[in-house]
Formats: sequence, structure tokens, C-alpha cells
Amino acid sequence: MEGFPIVVELEVRYRDLDPLGHVNNAVYLSYIELARVRYFEAFGADVVRGDAAPVVARAEVDYERPIFLGAKLRVGARVSRLGRSSFDMHYRIEADGALSAKAKTVHVWLGKDGRPTPLPQAVRDRVRALETLPVDGLS
Repeated sequence: MEGFPIVVELEVRYRDLDPLGHVNNAVYLSYIELARVRYFEAFGADVVRGDAAPVVARAEVDYERPIFLGAKLRVGARVSRLGRSSFDMHYRIEADGALSAKAKTVHVWLGKDGRPTPLPQAVRDRVRALETLPVDGLS
């Protein structure tokens, strides 16, 4: 999946389905969450820790086509923008090789006091090391 440094592979489970037999819209957020966690794991434990860490401030999903039971999924994650105390991530969900959804999340880096705090330089450095496409705000 070109342009996405983190790609997670999984299979649709029965519990993911709604009464119409396709993946429930809310489950897509679980799929991108898994890819996001893998991305953060690539940062290393020294960057994402309990006293300062990112939280999701916004999530949006564009559904391209339904996904059905047994589909083989690939979920890609990348950082597309770094701000002072926030950053954007983009995702691509493919089912059996076809685009099924695109998503975006906005994250705010919170300090131990629960207030936005500047992104650590280590985050910027790790994003620079992981990404192959341009990232807004990364110089």
C-alpha cells in the first residue's frame, strides 16, 4: 500500500457485521484504531507514555464500498500533518484489494495536566523516519 508506512492485515469477523450482513460503520473506526496503535508502537515506548500522549479529537470516514464477512483487509496509516500540539493521520482500508474506505483523524498531544502541549521533538523525528510522502509542518 504505497505511501502508508504502517499496514495492518486482518480478516472480517462475524461480530463486525450489522443485520444487513456487511461491516457496521462504527467498526471501521476499530480497524483504523488498530493501524494507529501500530503506528504509535513504531514511535517507541519512550515517546508515547502515560504522562504525555495523543488523544483523538476528531475522526471522519468516507465509505467507498461495503465490506463483507471473510474479506481480507489491509489498513494503512500515515501522518499527513504536524502542528504545534496536534497532528493529522490518514488511513486507507482495502478489502480483497479494493478501496473500501478512507479515513482521517486529528490528534491532540496532551500533557499530564490534560491540556494540549507541544509535540515532542522525538515525535517529529520518528514521523520523519517513518514517512515516505511529504508531511505538512515537518521541515
